[in-house]
Amino acid sequence: MQPLRLKLNLQQFSGEKTEQATPKKREDSRKKGQVAKSMEIPGAFILLISFMSFSMFGEFYKERIYRLFSVTFHDYMNMQVTQANVGKIFGDLITQCLILIAPIMAITVIVAILGNYAQFGFLLTGDPLKMKFEKLNPLEGAKRIFSLRSLVEMLKSIAKVLIVGIVAYMTLWGERMNIIALSTVPLESIFTFSAGLVLSLGIKIGAILVVLAVLDYAYQKYDFEKNLRMSKQDIKDEYKKSEGDPLIKAKIREKQKRMAMQRMMQEVPKADVIITNPTHFAIALKYDAKTMESPLVLAKGKDYVALKIKEIAKQEGILTMENRPLARALYDQAEIGQGIPVALFQAVAEVLAYVYKMKRKV
Repeated sequence: MQPLRLKLNLQQFSGEKTEQATPKKREDSRKKGQVAKSMEIPGAFILLISFMSFSMFGEFYKERIYRLFSVTFHDYMNMQVTQANVGKIFGDLITQCLILIAPIMAITVIVAILGNYAQFGFLLTGDPLKMKFEKLNPLEGAKRIFSLRSLVEMLKSIAKVLIVGIVAYMTLWGERMNIIALSTVPLESIFTFSAGLVLSLGIKIGAILVVLAVLDYAYQKYDFEKNLRMSKQDIKDEYKKSEGDPLIKAKIREKQKRMAMQRMMQEVPKADVIITNPTHFAIALKYDAKTMESPLVLAKGKDYVALKIKEIAKQEGILTMENRPLARALYDQAEIGQGIPVALFQAVAEVLAYVYKMKRKV
């Protein structure tokens, strides 16, 4: 005969965080600014789209830069140096520079906003800006520096530098003959070739950084979900805080039920008659032809409650009548504090008529 073995789920007793975070836990973390995000995403897309913008707006920038240098060396150099002229020159130069950088600045701001919005949506919170003394704890700081997360961040940075360096080296090495030949070509061709090489290199590096940023976001998402996990005890504690302790709620319901029972028993002495089963059910009825349209159910109960109703009725001298079908029907269909159902009017009227007859005799 094999010994009896009981299976226990040890996770109920351990603090191991194996459960997915609840919606409340996620919402609380979001309010604190704790969301899955990669700081690489906005920067990578800004770099890529900025260089692509340079490529698309090449003619615009070429024309503006030529015009800026032409006006500066042709017109401004021949102007007489006066306070008014100097102010005008600097005003024009600042305006031209703002026109040059405005498209890129606008694109940068839009991409930065969209890069963050795509990761965690719209979020405004001041919690990360609050002064927290635990951040000044040198022990906690040392733990962060020598943590696994710091090691991963260091390896990511090294990998990023290596990959970008290799791509830059291969791109420049592939153009080495053209670079050597730059000393023999006109200045305009040097400028065109250099601009094209920089744009090509920038787009390649930007595309690589975007791929690395997406991979980094996937890791950050995984790490965030892992840190957000809860133990079974955490979920129970959260439920108790949000919904209330089940034991306390049960005690409250029990107390409310007891108070309702006391109020009901206080109404029994006002009854005209008690209809019984005779042992299982008891219903207390009252009727006043001047104020009521139908007989009113003051109290009802079965078993122990029915016994208490009959005891009070005996003490108060209230007439008790045995009518099993009517008692069961009233218990099932009538509600305390309400009139009896229309279908039971005839049966109850006969009982009340008998009660009034007995009272007149007395």
